[in-house]
Amino acid sequence: MSDLANRTLTIEKIFNAPVKLVWDAWTQSEHILKWWAPKGMNIKVIEHNFKVGGKWKYSMPMPDGNEFISEGTYKEIKEFKKIITSADFKPMTENVELQTYFEADGNKTKFTFRVIHATPEYCKQQEEMGFYNGWGSALNRLETILETLKN
Repeated sequence: MSDLANRTLTIEKIFNAPVKLVWDAWTQSEHILKWWAPKGMNIKVIEHNFKVGGKWKYSMPMPDGNEFISEGTYKEIKEFKKIITSADFKPMTENVELQTYFEADGNKTKFTFRVIHATPEYCKQQEEMGFYNGWGSALNRLETILETLKN
């Protein structure tokens, strides 16, 4: 697994919110609905069984009438610390692993998001397709939601 670094895309962020709030916004359907999809798009939570072995599945209707499906199975959950899940984002990204880490830092949360791909080539292709822009904008929306939840 020495090529793990070449197969991983990582985003690190400090959220100006306590870890429990960030955790809730990441794990509860009513919050996910507000930040997971690109700005101006809607999302439906089809399934969200937040436990190890549980499945999640979200659908986003596209302007052309097709649906963009995000789904996976939770592999590991350590409350307020980490979530590891398989993930498919059909039709663009399949068979990746999402690793999400939460670290309390007073009233802030150090947040690390990693996506592990099957091969370095696939990882590079995903990066070139706009990984950092896409997830970056979703995490910016999450940040906005956190501000609302704090008040």
